[in-house]
Amino acid sequence: MSNISGISGTGSNLDTQRRTIADNFDTFLQLLITQLKNQNPLEPMDTNQFTQQLVQFTSVEQQLKTNEYLQAMLASTQNTTNTQAVAYVGKTVTASGTTTELRNGQAAWVFKLDKPAENTMVTIKDQKGNVVYTQEMSLKAGTDDIIWDGTTSTGAKLTEGRFTITIDARDSNGAYVPVTTQLMGVVEAVDFSGNEPMAIIGGLRVPLSSITSVAATMPPAGDKDA
Repeated sequence: MSNISGISGTGSNLDTQRRTIADNFDTFLQLLITQLKNQNPLEPMDTNQFTQQLVQFTSVEQQLKTNEYLQAMLASTQNTTNTQAVAYVGKTVTASGTTTELRNGQAAWVFKLDKPAENTMVTIKDQKGNVVYTQEMSLKAGTDDIIWDGTTSTGAKLTEGRFTITIDARDSNGAYVPVTTQLMGVVEAVDFSGNEPMAIIGGLRVPLSSITSVAATMPPAGDKDA
């Protein structure tokens, strides 16, 4: 009898697998009928073997149907995710990261402190790693934002580029205070070419999974302007 081992392996083309099973099943039935016609009536063939083969065919067929169902669920989930991702376009989002784009006269970051940091040094670097701005600040506990207008420490006015912020937060005794920093910007587009949709924020590619909040517009400059 034909051996069907290996047919149940997973593959990307379920139609090909189904045709392979059908061809094997037809061959199996032809061999079975031939054996039944030519068996010795005084010593009939053992039915256990072809019964096991039938069970294997049934099991493989059920597995293929399960794979088809899972693929359909995956496609539906992906379509839903893509639709939700498109809704981010035009919205202001915050996401994990320290690098953002200077655009329309501002670059913005969001930070969170668990306790006050009276002696904090904020440093902003350009994409080449050059320090363009530093400022000492006294920060309160909680969540707030830092909005930089592109003016460097030397008084020059920058209008565009990618910039990275470092917040060295210290309390009144000089002890380090842990700080969480996020970038902020407007989503201009969404890229679906990879395994995960990527939000395009000022030329930066930000995974959708790293976005932590969404707002309708960019917040106005507050009392933490850099």
